[in-house]
Amino acid sequence: MVRPSRSYRVFQGVNAVVLTLVVLVTLYPFVTILARSFSGERQIRAGEVTLLPKGFNLTTYGIVFRDAMFWRNYGNTVLYTVVATAVAMVLTTCYAYVLSKKQLRGRGFLVGVAVFTMFFTGGLIPHYILVTSLGLKNSVWAIALPNAISVFNLLVMKAFFENLPTELEEAAQIDGLSTYGILLRIVLPLSKAVVATMVLFYSVSFWNSWFGAFLYMDRTELMPVTVYLRNLIQGATGGGNAGAGAEQLSQVGANIQSVTIVLTALPILCVYPFVQRYFVSGVMLGAVKG
Repeated sequence: MVRPSRSYRVFQGVNAVVLTLVVLVTLYPFVTILARSFSGERQIRAGEVTLLPKGFNLTTYGIVFRDAMFWRNYGNTVLYTVVATAVAMVLTTCYAYVLSKKQLRGRGFLVGVAVFTMFFTGGLIPHYILVTSLGLKNSVWAIALPNAISVFNLLVMKAFFENLPTELEEAAQIDGLSTYGILLRIVLPLSKAVVATMVLFYSVSFWNSWFGAFLYMDRTELMPVTVYLRNLIQGATGGGNAGAGAEQLSQVGANIQSVTIVLTALPILCVYPFVQRYFVSGVMLGAVKG
């Protein structure tokens, strides 16, 4: 076994120190926000809260959690994220698989159409008119369909599929598998890394999105939780529906931003560790052509 050189050991040490500092710098703002969400109004306004809560207080959490509309909107967010991510993954995977076939006629045109949309769009008003004329308003499809394909994700998946051995597909064809059979039984099982990465990208995007729902949903009970929390931040009076008094509203106004950030980010933070092991390999294998 060859021992690493002294210069390489120094590099590893410096690399570990630098990455540790980057992690600490990255975590510091979120830990501070988490501490502020549990702190009292006086301590927050005085700037005394850093890494640990001071004047421990759950007023804002209590007001939000007691509001039935919060849970209704939270359920909407879960529904919209699941449906929109499923639609996006089906369309992106099929489109990317088609574009990965170099023998496909018109392949360059199809790639050009996708790339064109990265730089040019029809604008907000035509977008709104189109969604309205198709009868998609006040439905989950107004969230899922307009943003169903991310061109960046499409190109990453396309590059990943291009790197898969063609011999596997040829052998599957000889065994009698159809195109869809090859995709479902050969290609996708070998593409777990990039699929998990794309699911993460789409899920985070749809979970944090609020403008589409704000634009296409007319009724409060159809809104996602991001719009609910946005309205709560805007006036710090959304909790008034839950019977909050003047003192409670003062507390809400002090740490509402911290509470909303925590409530919005928590589900993604819980899911991320389970797909993180696929993240690096999925992006690298799909972005670097061998």
